[in-house]
Amino acid sequence: MTGGARSFERFILKDSVFRISAGDPVKVFDAMRAARSAVERYIGVHPAFRTALEPIALASGAPPIVAEMHAASLATGVGPMAAVAGAIAEYGVITSVESEVIVENGGDIFLRCVSDVIVAIEGRSIHEIAFRITPESSPIAVCSSSSRMGHSLSFGDCDLAVVVSGNGALADAAATMVCNAVSNEADIEGAVSRAARIPGIRGALVIRDGKIGMAGRLPEIVKHTDPDLRSKVTRYPPGVTDRGDDPLRA
Repeated sequence: MTGGARSFERFILKDSVFRISAGDPVKVFDAMRAARSAVERYIGVHPAFRTALEPIALASGAPPIVAEMHAASLATGVGPMAAVAGAIAEYGVITSVESEVIVENGGDIFLRCVSDVIVAIEGRSIHEIAFRITPESSPIAVCSSSSRMGHSLSFGDCDLAVVVSGNGALADAAATMVCNAVSNEADIEGAVSRAARIPGIRGALVIRDGKIGMAGRLPEIVKHTDPDLRSKVTRYPPGVTDRGDDPLRA
């Protein structure tokens, strides 16, 4: 992700990695840590919430962030933990009073901006494309899932599935749904179209073996010119190569 003179600070919590651009990034991180703790406490009482791969009943008294993840799960048909990174990223932004805050949580982004932000879309087979995010379109989530990159659990086979929404939990869960649905080139059109029909989803994009599929109202697609993009891709702490035992890895 690029954005003029913006600077980002990197935070690690257990085996989650956050990149934050804000006037007070520590305060934003503290808000996300509190949100994560709320999810962990809920999982401690309701462990099936962590492992469910489809919607699961919500217990009474669930914290708001868990309810958001549950709603995203119902809308997309995937397990609620597929929404966790986007939900936590959104929480960091919406709880801040700053006019501009950008949070990346392992490739899932939620931002509010005062000038254009270029968000690169980096698939293994296609490079140098990006979304131009305008202040008028924010706050906005740009969430991704891949069966070929990163640590996320996926039942599909594509380079990258990207979903854009005003809701971080919904975008994250829908990206997982789309990625799961793409096993070959013939699946691309149906997967992005299905996502775009979900209320609250603005658009979806899939990259697979040099092919791109798009549906809905995506941000303007531009060619990014950031020579340092590779250095900005989220890197997990040494030794973290799979889902591990962190209850919030999904």
